[in-house]
Amino acid sequence: MHISAKADYATRALLELASDPGRPLSCEAIASSQDIPFRFLKSVVGELRKAGLVRSQRGCEGGYWLGRPADEIPLLDVVRAVDGELITLRGESLAGLDYPGPAAGLPGVWRQVESDAAAVLGGLTVASLLPAGSAARQPVPGAA
Repeated sequence: MHISAKADYATRALLELASDPGRPLSCEAIASSQDIPFRFLKSVVGELRKAGLVRSQRGCEGGYWLGRPADEIPLLDVVRAVDGELITLRGESLAGLDYPGPAAGLPGVWRQVESDAAAVLGGLTVASLLPAGSAARQPVPGAA
């Protein structure tokens, strides 16, 4: 299995934001803290913003905040926001995969792997990855 750099960086950025949800962070601050290439992170954060997982404000008091409370952001949403499909085979969805003859059962195995991975990622939230007593358990200011 392959975990993309985008999924890893997106999760790490959300963890940075969740560690202190009361203040905005710039992409520069997140990139520096997590040792992530700034230009790549900027693109990833843009995808997270489109998915509603982060929100932004321009200006000197601006930056990025979580789009919703950390305990309401499952890792499955993060991966799908930046990668689309959870698991693909040669870039294609597993949905219509069909093999003839002796390999006929294999697509079911791949779909089960995808289902199991979705269950694991869907059961973990950004908040669940933070140390106990973290600020992420508090409401996100201004979140709808």
